[in-house]
Amino acid sequence: MEEIELNDGNADRYLLDAPGLSLLVFYSRTCGNCRIAREQLPRLELPVQRLCWVDAGENGGLVERYEVFHLPAMYAVRDGAFYGPVQAALAEWDLRRQIGLALDSYPAELP
Repeated sequence: MEEIELNDGNADRYLLDAPGLSLLVFYSRTCGNCRIAREQLPRLELPVQRLCWVDAGENGGLVERYEVFHLPAMYAVRDGAFYGPVQAALAEWDLRRQIGLALDSYPAELP
């Protein structure tokens, strides 16, 4: 699974152009749960082509547009379409289920 760091300047273009499913993950370097997510998510067998990491402390524009209220916060984006938040525990079975539920919803434009 590919991993990429995104920021206010490159996130929109990258997510619009990226084929397949991206899991967009907002994190903070000072957040304990975020450190666990950074360690565990790449090791899990998730149905995504890539993990897109956004440092919430340095990218206030994305945080505001995606209405991030807690960290880590995860969102599903497939083929440039926004499928909404993925609210799951950091457990493979729950992430797989919640990603599937997000993809069952109607796609929207990126925030």
